[in-house]
Amino acid sequence: MSEPSADPPVGLPADSDAAGDDGVAIRVARSGGIAGMSRRWSVQPSGGEAEHWMVLVERCPWDEKPPPGTGADRFVWRIEVRIRRQRHEQVIPEEHLSGPWRDLVDAVREADSGAKPA
Repeated sequence: MSEPSADPPVGLPADSDAAGDDGVAIRVARSGGIAGMSRRWSVQPSGGEAEHWMVLVERCPWDEKPPPGTGADRFVWRIEVRIRRQRHEQVIPEEHLSGPWRDLVDAVREADSGAKPA
């Protein structure tokens, strides 16, 4: 099973002042499946929206290593977050993407596409 390729680290806009700004950036990538294609979604909320995203991020168990995936041709998710100067990254097999991880991924996909994910 292949992991989604790593993009450059999640960053903030060049004009962002991390000390005075919420500085939230979230990127989700899904790779694998039969075609082995990658898809990416991201959000960089600002102002009042940032608090909602920080709550979603803080609910995820970043220090826990998810179990490995089983079987071929399964999706793998790479979740990268930056809040101010703190970064988080996790790679999760599709079969273990649940609870707060699923909530975060679905919210990012919905916000980036403008429509509710299926």
